[in-house]
Amino acid sequence: MLKIQNLSASYHGHQVLRDVSFDVQSGEVLALIGPNGAGKSTIIRAASGVIPSTGSVRTNGDDFHALTPIQRARYMAVVPQAISLPPAFTVWETVLMGRTPYLGFLGNASSLDEELARQALSRVHALALSNRRVGELSGGEAQRILLARALCQSTPILLLDEPTAHLDLQYQVSLLELIRELALKENLAVLVALHDLNLAARYADRVALLVGGDLKAVGAPRDVLTPETISNAYCLPVQVVEHPFKDAPLVLPK
Repeated sequence: MLKIQNLSASYHGHQVLRDVSFDVQSGEVLALIGPNGAGKSTIIRAASGVIPSTGSVRTNGDDFHALTPIQRARYMAVVPQAISLPPAFTVWETVLMGRTPYLGFLGNASSLDEELARQALSRVHALALSNRRVGELSGGEAQRILLARALCQSTPILLLDEPTAHLDLQYQVSLLELIRELALKENLAVLVALHDLNLAARYADRVALLVGGDLKAVGAPRDVLTPETISNAYCLPVQVVEHPFKDAPLVLPK
């Protein structure tokens, strides 16, 4: 479980996140939604300790920011929005880095570590890329490798910042289906920032709407994605209808 209370953050003296509080239960996918600049990525970065913040972030009852780096890495894996992978490394070497918090003094990977790396690559449909150099990958391929590295880390909490941003539609769908499956089958607490409201409505158990650094609403997608709430948040008239194929709301601009 991930519990965030009164989380605030500033950039260059300008407050960009104000007293945000919510929790993510084990087995749940919670999607952060909101216009550009609303604070979605800031929550991911602040909660994971990448940027300074005030407030409380607790993981399974422990104060996350008081833990050592190795302890943090065993609790929480993060898939960042920016592609930041070592170009000379192979895909296999990069994904195996996810096992770093568990390696012994000599840093040698065990057969279990290697099997977990294979499983992670297989889950994101990238096992065939194992011997490729990271610098040769497309943006979409690199995004899948970042997710595989996070899965290889084997943590109870997974944070993802716009994981579908560089992916074709088929991989957007398969990735979000995988994330939802992992949350359910492995009891992960998943916090994901998504730009697409309809993907959030389809794959998240709950959504948290941010506007200008403030948390405006948290709840089931059909409770938050109402015409009035979304029109006000995005300054755009919308209508919300029932998805023709899924039990989920569908947001359409008027």
